Amino acid sequence: MAVTAQRLNRTAKVTCAPMSAIIGFSLLLTYLFVLYQPTRGPGIIQRVGWQSWDVIGAADSSNTATTTAASSPTASAAPARPPQVGLGNGGNQESVDWWNVTSDSEKPIDFASLPLDVWNPLLPHDTGLSEITVTRCMVNPKMAGNICSPFSTSTDESHKGKWVRLDEDLNRKVGAWYLHIYYRRTRRQDIPLVDNVVILPADENPTSTKQHLNLTNTGIWHKVTRSLRDGVPRTPPLYLWYHTSKTLAEMTAEEKENKLVTELDVVHGEGPAWYGFTKVEPAITEEQEGRHSSVSLIYRRGVKIPPKAPPLHFSHAGKFKILQIADLHFSVSRGKCRDPPFSPCERSDNLTNTLLARMIDAEKPDLVVFSGDQLNGQGTSWDAASVLMKVTRIVVERGLPWAAVFGNHDSEDQGRYGKDSREEQIRMMQALPYSLVERGPKDIHGVGNYMVKVKSADPSKTHLLSLYFLDSGSYSKGLMDWFGFFTPTEYDYIRQNQIDWFLKESSQIKPIERPFHPDGGKDLGGLWQRQQVTPQTRKLAKPNALMFFHIPLQESYDIKPDIDPATNKALDVGLHNLEKGGAPKRSDGFFEKALLKAKESEHVSNEAIPEVKVVGNGHCHVTENCRRVKGVWLCFGGGGSYSGYGKPGFDRRFRVYEISNYGETIRTYKRTEKDEILDDMVLAGVGAPAFNVS
Repeated sequence: MAVTAQRLNRTAKVTCAPMSAIIGFSLLLTYLFVLYQPTRGPGIIQRVGWQSWDVIGAADSSNTATTTAASSPTASAAPARPPQVGLGNGGNQESVDWWNVTSDSEKPIDFASLPLDVWNPLLPHDTGLSEITVTRCMVNPKMAGNICSPFSTSTDESHKGKWVRLDEDLNRKVGAWYLHIYYRRTRRQDIPLVDNVVILPADENPTSTKQHLNLTNTGIWHKVTRSLRDGVPRTPPLYLWYHTSKTLAEMTAEEKENKLVTELDVVHGEGPAWYGFTKVEPAITEEQEGRHSSVSLIYRRGVKIPPKAPPLHFSHAGKFKILQIADLHFSVSRGKCRDPPFSPCERSDNLTNTLLARMIDAEKPDLVVFSGDQLNGQGTSWDAASVLMKVTRIVVERGLPWAAVFGNHDSEDQGRYGKDSREEQIRMMQALPYSLVERGPKDIHGVGNYMVKVKSADPSKTHLLSLYFLDSGSYSKGLMDWFGFFTPTEYDYIRQNQIDWFLKESSQIKPIERPFHPDGGKDLGGLWQRQQVTPQTRKLAKPNALMFFHIPLQESYDIKPDIDPATNKALDVGLHNLEKGGAPKRSDGFFEKALLKAKESEHVSNEAIPEVKVVGNGHCHVTENCRRVKGVWLCFGGGGSYSGYGKPGFDRRFRVYEISNYGETIRTYKRTEKDEILDDMVLAGVGAPAFNVS
C-alpha cells in the first residue's frame, strides 16, 4: 500500500505541473482574445485592422471623401438627390429601394499619391497652396519649358513646394503675350496656407474694402505684383490678392474643407464655374461682344467629389423615360442665334438652356441623353471645360442622370491641353455630377463606346432594358486630306471593330422571361402595379434595346421603309428629306452586320426580331422622322437649340422615349418649344405595327 501511494504521489507530481501550465495558458488566451476589452489606444485612433482602407492624411477622410456640395452658395454645385423612401413594410429599413442604398465598395482616394507639381484641376487634392504669382512670357511656356517660370530655390521648394503653372493663358484671345498664374502646393504641416483669394483694382486693398474686413482678423494678405490684365491694351489693371493664415497642422477638419483653398483654374465665357469651384468677381477680362469672351479666375475649397448617378431603374409601375437632346452647338461665348423663330434673339446658349429647363420640367425624364454636337466647334468652343459645364448645367441642377455621345463638331477645336479633344472631354464629363459617360475600350475606333443597363425596381434587379452608346466619329479623311491640304469633307462612320464590340456585348446579355413580372414576394404587398396589358404569350429573350449615336446610317435615307400590314402604308413618320447628305459615304455594314445580326432570341419563332428596336441619331437639325427598316426604327432627334441651324417655320424640338410595361413597350413623341406634342406613336410592344418575320 505504501509503495502504491508513493507511486500515485510521484505520478501526480509529474503530471500536475504540465496540466496546470496548459490550463493556465488556455485561460490566458481566453482572457486576451475573448474577455479583454481594450481601451481607445493608438491602434484604434490610427484606424488599423479592417478600417485600414480609410484614408489617413492631412485632411479628414470622413469629410473629404463624401462631400458633394460646394463650400459657397456661389459655387457651382450639384444638389444632393432627394432621398427616395422605401415602399414596403411602412418604410422600414429592410424595405429601402435597392438603388437608394449607399455603398463604400469603391477604393478610397489615395491623396498622398496625387502629384504636387502637376496642374490638373480634376484631381481631388486635399493639400493647400502656399504661394501664388503671375508671370508673362513672350513665347508659349508650354514650348519654352521653365524659361518663364518664377524664380525659386531648393530651400523654397522643400518648404513651399515647386511652382506649378495653370495651363490656361489669361491673355488667350485678348492679350499681347502669354500670361499665366503659378502657385506652390505643399504637404508640410508648418507652412501658412491660402484660405482666400480676391481680385481688386490698383487703388484698393482687402483691408480697405468692406466686404473683405471679416477675413482679415488673422493672417496676412499678399499682393501679386503683376497685373492680371498685363498685356491687354486700354484696360485698367487688376491685381490678385491672396490670404494666408493657419498651417495645415493648426486647421480643424471643418476649416480644411470649407476654408483651405486647394485648386485654382481659369474659365472663359459667362457660363457657370466648374463643379465645386467658385468664381472670383470681377472677371479678369470683361466680355466684349463680337471681339472676345470674358476670362475669370475660379477656386475650390476643400475636396469636392461629384455626386454619382444612382443605377438606372424602372419605376414600380414599370416605366422609364428618356429625353434626347440633339445638337446644342454651345460656344465659349454667349452664342449666336441661327435661324431664330423670334426677334430679337440674343445669347442663344442661355435661351436654349431656358428652353431645355422648361422641357425637362414638363417631361420629368429618368435619363437625359446628349446625342452629339454639344460643342459648336468651328473655332467657337476652344475651351471645352468652359462649355461643358454650360451644356450640363440644367441636368446637374436637377440631379438627373445623363449620358452623351460625340458628334462631328465636338472635336473641331483643339483640346485645352493640346491633346485629343474627345479624350479630354470624356475625362471632364466623368468628373461632372450624375454622369454615366464611359470612355469605352481603347482598342476600338472612337471614344465613348459603352453600354448602360436599366434594371427592375424590385429586389431581383432584373436587367430590363439595354442602352448602347457609340461614337460615330467626326470626319473621314481622303487621300489629299492626309497631307493637310484640305479640310475633310466626308463624315466618319462606325467601323468593323465597333461592330465586333457591339456583338460581343450583346452576346453576353442573358435572356429573361418576357414580359417581365416583378417579384411581389418580398416587402412589396399590393403596391406594385401590374402591366396595363398582359400579353397572351411569354418568351425567353434578351431585353429590348435602344442605341444612340450622332451621324445617321445610310439606311436612314436609302432603304425603303417597312410597310404597316394593318394600313399598307410606309412606316416613316415625321418630317424628312429636308436635308440630304447627312449620312457618311462609306460604311463597314453596321446595319446589316450588327443591328440585324444581334437578335433578341435564338428561338426559331423569334429569330428575325432584332434586339435593338430603336436607333436615336442627331446631326440633322430639321430632319426628325422615324422610319422602320427591317424591324429597326431609325429616328432623328430634331434640333433643339437656337445656337444650331434651323429652318423658318420649324420649331425647335426634343424627342422623348417612354418605355413602359417593364421594357416591353417603347413609345416616342416630340415636344416642341410651343409645348406641342407631335407624332406620338408606339414603336415596339402592344400597339406597335406588326413585324413581318418573313
